[in-house]
Amino acid sequence: MAGVDLRQSAVSGSWIMHATARVSELAARIVFLSSALILAAIPLSAQLTGFGTCKPISQRTAEVGCWILVDQAIGRVLQAEMYWHLDVYPTRGEAEKAKGPRGTVVESFGKVWLLTIEKAGWRPELKGARIAEIGPLPVTAGQEYSAVFMEAILNPGMSSAVHVHSGPEAWYTMSGETCLETPQGRFVGRAGGAPVIVPGGPPMLLTAIGPEQRRALTLILHDSSKPPTTVIHDWEPKGLCTVSPAQSAPGAR
Repeated sequence: MAGVDLRQSAVSGSWIMHATARVSELAARIVFLSSALILAAIPLSAQLTGFGTCKPISQRTAEVGCWILVDQAIGRVLQAEMYWHLDVYPTRGEAEKAKGPRGTVVESFGKVWLLTIEKAGWRPELKGARIAEIGPLPVTAGQEYSAVFMEAILNPGMSSAVHVHSGPEAWYTMSGETCLETPQGRFVGRAGGAPVIVPGGPPMLLTAIGPEQRRALTLILHDSSKPPTTVIHDWEPKGLCTVSPAQSAPGAR
């Protein structure tokens, strides 16, 4: 009888374990389905309010977002200030012929761009359509730098993660408005306005504001020995970029 009792106990224990596993599996499915239903009930615009950080163009699955076009070493800089030169060419072949040692050719927003880091007043020998000269970009003379160029398409209200850069950042804005909050205040860049240039080091939070989609080319001129962007969690923005578009204006507030 004792053997029978032990076998019965073992069978009962096995059934309980099996039943417990089934209950856990069902509970997990219920939680998953509930989460999916909750996400489905949230408008897509609300789900996309944060884009985090820029991702490689090879990972692009949608138009909206921030995409890294290239990260290219430009070598040692000898001046304490550099400039970002933007030129457009009819074909990629012409842009490649015009490219110098600190130039990069990218295709973005339906155009072929020659993007060059050089001193003020620089021009390529084979001239294209000059779009902008942005600077000065504060750098450390004698240091090795790399240039990260990005394409950003952000809907109003989308924001980045809080982050820092290991070198200056600048934007060329084609449409929309961007608000950047740092410990130094609030900076707004808009199409046709003065470019926003931020030195490397301070924490920042970027937010697309205004009624239009923000479309911009972005440069991070970073220390080649360090990552261009690092997400941080030890700085809390004050919400300076949550005001209405009518209250925004160029420069720091």
